[in-house]
Amino acid sequence: MLKSILLTALTVAIAVGGGAGSVWLALDRDFGFGTVTIGVWTAFPDYGTPQADPYSRARFSREADLALGRAEGLVFTARRDSSDEPLLLECRYRIEGTLPPARFWTLSARDANNAVIRLEGGRAPALHSRTLLREPDNSIVTTVSRHVAPGNWLAVQGSGPFTLVLALYDTAISSSARIAEVELPAIVREGCDD
Repeated sequence: MLKSILLTALTVAIAVGGGAGSVWLALDRDFGFGTVTIGVWTAFPDYGTPQADPYSRARFSREADLALGRAEGLVFTARRDSSDEPLLLECRYRIEGTLPPARFWTLSARDANNAVIRLEGGRAPALHSRTLLREPDNSIVTTVSRHVAPGNWLAVQGSGPFTLVLALYDTAISSSARIAEVELPAIVREGCDD
């Protein structure tokens, strides 16, 4: 009798632990149905819409994030650089390349808790398309670093992993079936602090 009770308790513990672990993994990772990956950038076009898969809906509800509708724009995130290394706040990155046509876009950094990295002194936590310096061919070159850099500079602070978020507003690619053919900028690590 005691053996049956222990085996039942063990079975229930494994089932509950395994189920809770798999749900945590599904909600904590950036994989899902309908994911679009372009280079190191990932987007979820159905995120926050009725067409989203159940795990995306749960993630959206848990994070209480504001999702853009298909007609409003598209948000891309990057957690790794172009060499497939994780993005670290201790390192300096150069973001270079072209962006798809959009009425407006922003580039910001988020910490490991998915909170926007805010800086002391009132510096804006994001770059946007209306104040950015562009190259003659309309491409961009931006530095992401804890240290001041000339030209376009997205300032960050702290240490540990972070995420870059590129939000394109009022862009035709959000409703296009050819979204995977779009080019997005590369993220090149230039060095790290010791």
